[in-house]
Amino acid sequence: MIMVSEESRQSGEEQGVKWFLVLFIIGFFIILVGTIFLVVAAFSSESSISFGGFVLIGPFPIVFGSGPEAQWLVLFAIILGVLSLIMFFMIRKRCKGAF
Repeated sequence: MIMVSEESRQSGEEQGVKWFLVLFIIGFFIILVGTIFLVVAAFSSESSISFGGFVLIGPFPIVFGSGPEAQWLVLFAIILGVLSLIMFFMIRKRCKGAF
């Protein structure tokens, strides 16, 4: 039986929290920069622009899109959303077994 000290467990948890915060901040800034690019492109071009998105709030998905190619962008957003949920549950299952 392997004994894990309380100090090493806390340091591991602190390390996990640090990585979570770093990845959260990086993801937030990537989304922010992408949104800024889309807004600038929409105002600077004369052509029609398509966009689509997928927001998951709890169990309720919200899918939106506009433009001539919106159906493909919405489909792509749904696929990414489903893949994100699958990865979330896989990571959750693996982490649950670790503790």
